[in-house]
Amino acid sequence: MEEVRTTKGQRITLMNRGAGTVTGVNAVISFDPNEVLLETEQGMLLIKGKELNVTKLAMDKGEVEVDGRVDSFTYSDMKPGLKGENGFFDRLFK
Repeated sequence: MEEVRTTKGQRITLMNRGAGTVTGVNAVISFDPNEVLLETEQGMLLIKGKELNVTKLAMDKGEVEVDGRVDSFTYSDMKPGLKGENGFFDRLFK
């Protein structure tokens, strides 16, 4: 029997590059004041900025709230723990 995976979809809302919400989150991989790395329904999502804080974590709803100054959102299809030469995680953790 095949496992059927349903996706809930994903939404990112951001108010004035500050407070924002991400839905469709499967896991928080890591976070610090400059980066938040999330595993989402749409792939790995890296949020870069300054003075970033995870202010709400509701994994039962797949929702994360972040505040601080957001400079960028970057998606990758790589899974946590996989590293390729010059890949996303190689660049992220250098």
